[in-house]
Amino acid sequence: MTTVETAVGTSKTMVLNMGPQHPSTHGVLRVLLELDGENVVTAVPDLGYLHTGIEKSCEDKTYSQAITLTDRMDYLNPLGNNLVYCLAVEKLLGLEVPKRAQYFRVMMVELQRVSSHLVWLGTHALDMGAMSVMLYCFREREEILKIFERFAGQRMMTSYIRIGGLALEPPAGWRELVKRFLDMMPARIDEYEELLTKNRIWHGRLKGVGYLPAETLIAMSTTGPGLRAAGVAFDNRKAFPYSSYEEFDFNVPTRTESDCFARYLVRVQEMRESLKIVRQAMGKITDQGPIKSEAPGIVPPQREKMKTEMEALIYHFKIFTEGFSPPPGEVYVPVESPRGELGCFIASDGSPKPLRVHFRGPSFVNLQALPLMVKGQLIADTVASIGTIDIVLGEVDR
Repeated sequence: MTTVETAVGTSKTMVLNMGPQHPSTHGVLRVLLELDGENVVTAVPDLGYLHTGIEKSCEDKTYSQAITLTDRMDYLNPLGNNLVYCLAVEKLLGLEVPKRAQYFRVMMVELQRVSSHLVWLGTHALDMGAMSVMLYCFREREEILKIFERFAGQRMMTSYIRIGGLALEPPAGWRELVKRFLDMMPARIDEYEELLTKNRIWHGRLKGVGYLPAETLIAMSTTGPGLRAAGVAFDNRKAFPYSSYEEFDFNVPTRTESDCFARYLVRVQEMRESLKIVRQAMGKITDQGPIKSEAPGIVPPQREKMKTEMEALIYHFKIFTEGFSPPPGEVYVPVESPRGELGCFIASDGSPKPLRVHFRGPSFVNLQALPLMVKGQLIADTVASIGTIDIVLGEVDR
């Protein structure tokens, strides 16, 4: 307890732990709240309860082995994590990825973005008391996970994007599978909006809550839907195109209200834009063509060649036992994850293992805005603000 002077005289504040075992912190986030009644005086996020040491573990593995670790950072965006890491290694190697593989990468990470936003919307709606939306969102996400399982054999930690291309050829009937989802999904998004966008309770819980001006968000290096909801149309897919994004036609949704409701509207519109990108990617993908770069000693040969050609068998053996050695140097590659700018920095000393691997996790950076967002607001509004920042603790703690 501490004593503070208020307009109506002396008042005592109370310090309360929100988390790390609190369902609305979406993981093991602990927020130290100083409260005057139900109003937040100060909020201090306390991190590290999920620390995995992923970055340090990457430095003890060969470049290819580290891909499986990236899946487990932001566990709602495994394919996006694979992509940023592989792009950084490819930049270090000067490796050109075939167009067909680039289009598949775009298709998969956009499906992953929709999947991530569905988890966000479902859990955030549940936090606000709207249970039906959570059930609907997870119903649709299940369809995306089925697509991932057909492509990679795994629902979540797919490790499907590899250095130089993709792990496997696309499965038979993949076009029908993805098209069925694309045809079904727009009406489902309409359904979510019908339940929420004009709902008086939803407005009451989100409108005017968690406001921060664009200048403050920029000063805190905030990126992603939170920044775009403040009117700043910054998106790495447009600003620094990668994996052929410059060939795709899509809009960057923005709002100007910069509150929880604006962040909700931006993410819902982003799902629609992602579906548009997936449809375009399907049109660009040819039925024949390479899905890996031709780089003996770096990219594993085709399994059929490995079984019939001695040289291919030797390359395969050496890649998986010794790894490969990129030239010494440093690279940084940013991509647009569902939460904002996800960056990967790699330093090479010329050995088969990276000297340093560091990820710029948008969840970690965006969380800085929370104390300012909730100051002077109610405890219930803190729940809404944490929800619309959309943090994933696996990425915050790494």
